[in-house]
Amino acid sequence: LFKELAGVDAWPICLATKDQDEIVETVKTIAPGFGGINLEDISAPRCFYIEEKLRELLDIPVFHDDQHGTAVVALAALYNSLKIVNKKIDDLKTVIVGVGAGGVATSRLFKDAGMRNIIGVDRTGASHKGRDFSDNSGKRWLAENTNPSNFSGSLMDAMEGADLFVGLSGPNVVTADHLKRMNRDAIVFAMANPDPEIFPEEAHPYARVMGTGRSDYPNQINNALCFPGFFRGLLDCRARIVNNEMKLAAAKAIATAVPANQLNEENIMPSVFDRAVARAVARAVVEAAHKTGVAQQTRRRRTYGIGAYR
Repeated sequence: LFKELAGVDAWPICLATKDQDEIVETVKTIAPGFGGINLEDISAPRCFYIEEKLRELLDIPVFHDDQHGTAVVALAALYNSLKIVNKKIDDLKTVIVGVGAGGVATSRLFKDAGMRNIIGVDRTGASHKGRDFSDNSGKRWLAENTNPSNFSGSLMDAMEGADLFVGLSGPNVVTADHLKRMNRDAIVFAMANPDPEIFPEEAHPYARVMGTGRSDYPNQINNALCFPGFFRGLLDCRARIVNNEMKLAAAKAIATAVPANQLNEENIMPSVFDRAVARAVARAVVEAAHKTGVAQQTRRRRTYGIGAYR
């Protein structure tokens, strides 16, 4: 996907360890041969520690796709959904089920985009001040920076009056009874793969906009819309780091790839096979990198070919 969609040469390097310090040391050792690092399939909370350490140690960008790719495409889907339901991001009540890597990163990016009322829910219940999260820095951040009313109830109670549901957990986590509690013109992103938290057939009577991670339903919310173009942009400008401005810019680029005259309840996301998306994301990342002073490559015109970058 890196090569096909964005002309980026990428090598999958599998490590026979789950020890977070060994992973950090290994990546640090091989980093001089690469222009960027994409972390993949590292679970929370180790992924938070590993990414933070590598950002401190390396002078090339580090991107954890399960966190930031997920957050970017979810925000892109939300931007277009809000145009359909005519709501504002700062007015939403949002429930996010699954507060691992993807859930925490999505909450962070939503908050950076202006969202004020987010409730993260895991198997134990809502993330709130007063819960003991031990060494899980992601869940601690969630408890300290979201859920302004310090709600501590069940998922069913959290869904009362919600405008947006984001599922990043597992199959069959929510039912029609949960969605019945949501506000009018509800938005539901059931992104667990291969089986979503709720299937569209069951959700449609209660959701104005419905998205999943699957390709056999409308509105596929897929990380492949983000990471190829994101890395193309990072490499083009030789960015030192990944920052929030880049992620916000990438989300807007993905959202605007759907023409206004084609936007509707069943078409909020561009196709993963639309090569123009990677080019748009790359340009957005480059622009954000220059604006925030993290680009090391001076601005120069770049010619984009079909299926490759020259």
